[in-house]
Amino acid sequence: MKFAFIIDPIQRLDPGHDTSVALMEAAQELGHEVWITQANQLGVADGTAFAALEQVHLTPVQLIEGRWVAVSRWFELGERSILPLETMDAVFMRTDPPVTVPYLYATYVLDYIDPAKTLVINAPRGIRAANEKMYALQFTNAIPETIVSQDKQVIRQFLERKGVAVLKPLGGKAGEGILILEPGDRNINSLIEISTLQGQVPVMIQTYLPEAKEGDKRIILLDGKPIGAVNRIPTGNEFRGNMAVGGRVAPTTITERDYEICAQLEPILKRDGLTFVGIDIIGRYLTEVNVTSPTGVREIDRLDGVQLGHQVIKWIVQTRSAKVETASA
Repeated sequence: MKFAFIIDPIQRLDPGHDTSVALMEAAQELGHEVWITQANQLGVADGTAFAALEQVHLTPVQLIEGRWVAVSRWFELGERSILPLETMDAVFMRTDPPVTVPYLYATYVLDYIDPAKTLVINAPRGIRAANEKMYALQFTNAIPETIVSQDKQVIRQFLERKGVAVLKPLGGKAGEGILILEPGDRNINSLIEISTLQGQVPVMIQTYLPEAKEGDKRIILLDGKPIGAVNRIPTGNEFRGNMAVGGRVAPTTITERDYEICAQLEPILKRDGLTFVGIDIIGRYLTEVNVTSPTGVREIDRLDGVQLGHQVIKWIVQTRSAKVETASA
C-alpha cells in the first residue's frame, strides 16, 4: 500500500518525539511505501486533488538507555512527482495547528479525494468541525465547568465565582497562551484584554482542576477506542504539563472513568470521520480533543514497550482491504 503524509517540513521534525515520524516508520517497517508533502503543495485539477509528493526512506530510531536515538541523516527523499492523491491508499493530514485560513484551504482540497479510493485521516470535514478546545463542549458530562466568551465582565464573574480558573486560547497548541487566573491578581484585566485581543476574540475559561499538579493524561484513540496513554506532569514552576513546555512524561493506566469518557466520544468521533485522536484528561474530566496532529505515540511506545504506530497502520490496511472487497463484491 501507499501512504501519504501531509506534514510540516520534514527537516523540522524530531524523529525521537514526533508521532508523524512514528507512523511513517511503522508503515515502512510493515512493507508499505511512504510519501510526504506539505499543505502548501496541494491543489485540485479536473475535480481531483493532487500534491507534489516525494517518496521517503527512513532510518528508524533506536531505543538506547531509555530514550529514542536517531542517526544524523534519518531520512532520504526521492524525486518529486505531481500525483493525484487518489493514487495513495491512505492520506494522513498531520500539519501542526493553529488552524489558519491556509490550513482550512488545504482541508477543502482534501474534500476532492474520493473516499471510496483513499482513506483520509482525519476526515477534512471532521478537522473543520473539531476545534480542539470547542469540540469538547458537547460532552457536558465529561468536561469541567467551562465558558467561552470574549466579554471581560462575563469572564471576571466566572472567575470570582470559581476562585481560580484556567484561560485557554481557542486556536493555540502545545500549551501556548494558557494562563491561570486568580481574582486577586492585579493583572487580570490586562491578561483578559491581551488574550481576547481587546474583546474581539473569544477564549475558553475552565474551572481549575487541582489534579493538574499530578498530571495531564494524553490518551490516543483509534476509531474511537483507546489504545494507549501517557501522563504529562508539570515540572519546576510551570503549571502546564505539555511536553512542548518541558512537562515530564510517566507511564499511566486507562481508568474506568477514562473508558466512560471514551465511550461518550466514540460515536461522535466516528460520525465526524475522526479516526486518530488524542484526548486530554485531568483527574476525572475531559479537557481537550486533539484532531489535527495528536502526539504521544513515541512516549507511550517507550514507556509501555508497545508499537502503537504498527497498530494504527494495520488497522488502516484492514479497513482499506475491507472497503475494496465490499466495492468489488
